[in-house]
Amino acid sequence: MQNLDIQDQKNRANTQSLLKSDPILSASKTLPSTDAFVNRHIGPNPDAIEQMLNVLGISTIDSLIEQTVPAAIWLNQPLQLPAAQSEYAALAQLKEIASKNQVFRSFIGMGYYDCITPPVIQRNILENPGWYTAYTPYQAEIAQGRLEALLNFQTMIIDLTGLEIANASLLDEGTAAAEAMSMSYGLCKTKAKHFFVSQTCHPQTIAVVQTRARPLGIEVIVGDHRTFEFDQEIFGALLQYPATDGTIYDYREFIDKAHGAKALVTVAADILSLALLTPPGEFGADIAIGCTQRFGVPLGYGGPHAAYFATRAAYKRQVPGRIVGVSKDANGKAALRLALQTREQHIRRDKATSNICTAQVLLAVIASMYAVYHGREGIKGIAERIHQLTVILAEGLKRLGYSISSEPFFDTLRVELSDRSVSGIIEAAEAGQINLRIIDSTTIGISLDETTTARDLVDLWEIFASLGEPSSASLLFTVEDLAAEVTRKVADDFNEPFARRSTYLTNPVFNRYHSETELLRYLHRLESKDLALNTSMIPLGSCTMKLNATAEMMPVTWPEFGKIHPFAPLSQTQGYQILFQQLEEWLAEITGFAGISLQPNAGSQGEYAGLLTICKYHQNRGESDRNICLIPTSAHGTNPASAVMAGLKVVAVACDEMGNIDLDDLRKKAEHHSQNLAALMVTYPSTHGVFEQEIKDICAIVHNHGGQVYMDGANMNAQVGLCRPGDFGADVCHLNLHKTFCIPHGGGGPGMGPIGVMPHLVPFLPKTLQPQPSTLSIGAISAAPWGSASILPISWMYIAMMGSAGLTEATKVAILNANYMAKRLDPYYPVLYKGNNGLVAHECIVDLRSLKKSAGIEVDDIAKRLMDYGFHAPTVSWPVAGTMMVEPTESESKEELDRFCDAMIAIRQEIKAIESGQVDQRDNQLKNAPHTAEALMVSEWTHPYTREEAAYPAPWLREHKFWPVAGRIDNAFGDRNLVCSCEGMEAYI
Repeated sequence: MQNLDIQDQKNRANTQSLLKSDPILSASKTLPSTDAFVNRHIGPNPDAIEQMLNVLGISTIDSLIEQTVPAAIWLNQPLQLPAAQSEYAALAQLKEIASKNQVFRSFIGMGYYDCITPPVIQRNILENPGWYTAYTPYQAEIAQGRLEALLNFQTMIIDLTGLEIANASLLDEGTAAAEAMSMSYGLCKTKAKHFFVSQTCHPQTIAVVQTRARPLGIEVIVGDHRTFEFDQEIFGALLQYPATDGTIYDYREFIDKAHGAKALVTVAADILSLALLTPPGEFGADIAIGCTQRFGVPLGYGGPHAAYFATRAAYKRQVPGRIVGVSKDANGKAALRLALQTREQHIRRDKATSNICTAQVLLAVIASMYAVYHGREGIKGIAERIHQLTVILAEGLKRLGYSISSEPFFDTLRVELSDRSVSGIIEAAEAGQINLRIIDSTTIGISLDETTTARDLVDLWEIFASLGEPSSASLLFTVEDLAAEVTRKVADDFNEPFARRSTYLTNPVFNRYHSETELLRYLHRLESKDLALNTSMIPLGSCTMKLNATAEMMPVTWPEFGKIHPFAPLSQTQGYQILFQQLEEWLAEITGFAGISLQPNAGSQGEYAGLLTICKYHQNRGESDRNICLIPTSAHGTNPASAVMAGLKVVAVACDEMGNIDLDDLRKKAEHHSQNLAALMVTYPSTHGVFEQEIKDICAIVHNHGGQVYMDGANMNAQVGLCRPGDFGADVCHLNLHKTFCIPHGGGGPGMGPIGVMPHLVPFLPKTLQPQPSTLSIGAISAAPWGSASILPISWMYIAMMGSAGLTEATKVAILNANYMAKRLDPYYPVLYKGNNGLVAHECIVDLRSLKKSAGIEVDDIAKRLMDYGFHAPTVSWPVAGTMMVEPTESESKEELDRFCDAMIAIRQEIKAIESGQVDQRDNQLKNAPHTAEALMVSEWTHPYTREEAAYPAPWLREHKFWPVAGRIDNAFGDRNLVCSCEGMEAYI
């Protein structure tokens, strides 16, 4: 990793120089434009805004804001951001920035490989809003397409790893390894506190595991698995397969010894190599983790990519993240839903084993469809071709006098240079726009991939020949010469114990859709089963499902962003560095913080990174005993889970009847724990959807007792341009770029959760630019230095096109839309919490609890009935059971808001019919919802309401009807009969 050993300060100086020298990049203003993006991002036009204000009885939108946002925290000046640009101008400027990235051929490896995204998958999934604007599939009846794609992903992972159960993806390989360590620790029956990590693991994985281990009191032993004597008691071990330098080891003896010591063994396995190599489950591994990036997902300077996690069925209830399982619906048909512990951090809170509340669904879908597209023979063929090219490359290097010390290998060579110059090879490679990996002072790594050609091999040989003796500009052999010579060697290259003998990808889904016509239709069928933002609004409280504009999404697939290796030299990634610096500066201005880290690749990662930063600050001041974290009882479930992962003890703080933090209880708890107080975690506006008037006092109480204030940025969409957390007392705040700043949810991921901090915390931010983090940095949070870098252009585009005034206007309209909906719904479903003036922030909670007593109607019944009206339900039963949290965002038009309110009001009338006895409490539109087309086609209709009332309860449905393909799903049945792969599912129905 010596190519990473570049000073961050030098990089910043270079970036500043580029900004100053380029008139396009340094321009702070653009030509006047009538093509204002803000008018397309914000749904209501001026007339609609006036109509909504009239309903509220408020004269202007600014008057609404004055009555909603506490005056004590107002930002009384415009945000200092560049002027808003049109879509065309912003794309042109970003293209100019992107052009400063140099797209070299990267043979660096380390778990990241260039690959080919099949165009049918790129256009119809990655670039398709029907896939990338969907929400997490918690409402399974209208998410059957995504769930089927994720079931395919799980099946693919189970097949390739040889294990019995897999989840629906994790964030990246490094964090998956850390999750495996945590799971092993939780399952350990001994008191062991040591975790062994082979020194042949990828360096970034080791770094992430070490970061995760420290606050838990786990000691990570990095050593040679071949000589480790088990003289120290360990609870688990991590091995790389193949190793980071390419060597394939036989781990059977080590695993037997580890099991004898009652330790669990995790194998980080290259997913493509498993097409040829014995899978981990067959040589004794308890857990297999890795990354599926090379299955059609662009490099993207590090992400987003879908990690995988597989284990034995005995551990199914300890698996982190989400598992898709098979169940049945009310009509007896097979149907899919999220199973078991998938939201366990919300239920168990500080007892949760993980704070993961996101996955990489969009990327897991792409990877699964890559396997569907290629099938077993195609995947095996790709692996064989890469391996054959590697064997040919190795033979040529040997003829040039070089030694290969990584045999046996799959796709990566460790080339020994002896007394030859590593720097000379690297310079010659860079002159040919090729990146190689410096393993140490005398060895270089070369990793081949799906895009490698015969021309690449010749170029590599010529680079190494240029330093050889005798030096020759022309090689004395060709690829064709060596290919014929090594064919027999490749054919029987992998003998026992390495050759794979078991079958994989045998399910029909991997053998049916190999023509583009068939795959295109399959993808379209799955897409049509899901409700996404291209169908209707998704009014989820706390999740901010706003417009993901096409112009924001376009740069994601530009090769200047997509084809960059995360460990490419910084000299080649100046475009990314400019993007990072500008985005960091803009986010710092928006939040009022001094420093921003873009590394956390999920909101949960942001929470964790922020808390670790606080803990490191206390430790650096000699106050390591500060380990108490105060958390309001209304907090998001990841908050207490993150606190425990950071090594903190959770103490709950009460909320009053209005949903605000109980100041008396806060004072009492802060005073009681004054000597040990580390932090308060607070969401603002509150989890209950109101601006707490006393937020500055809340922060002051914590500061007066030596603690720091961590602000959950889930509700930042109500603050941008109006107030800044850094101004009113927060020390740390994570930002959900997949919420406030327009990165789409992707069906449940990707996400980005960067953190902002005050000046005294800047030295402790995550860094991975050096081989070893500085003593002040908290270390590596994610595997890649800037997390999921390739989706950051989305947020850059959003801010660039909106400008200061546009961002502020968006916040105002988000608050207006929420209050308009609250006003319309309140007579039918009381709004549970309101601010001092009877207003809410950008979301509101409607109370449905009385309906259970009056009509036997549960909140889930209303959620399912909304599907018949063509809507996704708001957030259900959180933060208060029996309620719905509604957040319209600023992007929805008044017409769409009215349609949703009309649907909710119509459902209330249906409930009234139940309350009056006109309709049976057990057989009614709500209890039987959602109604599928198939359910309506029965010859004899026995319900006390008509088919028309079931399927077309609102007039707009005549114009366009979204049909759920599954009736109400039986979750309990699925958990009792857990099936999480395609194999044999029919047997359970």
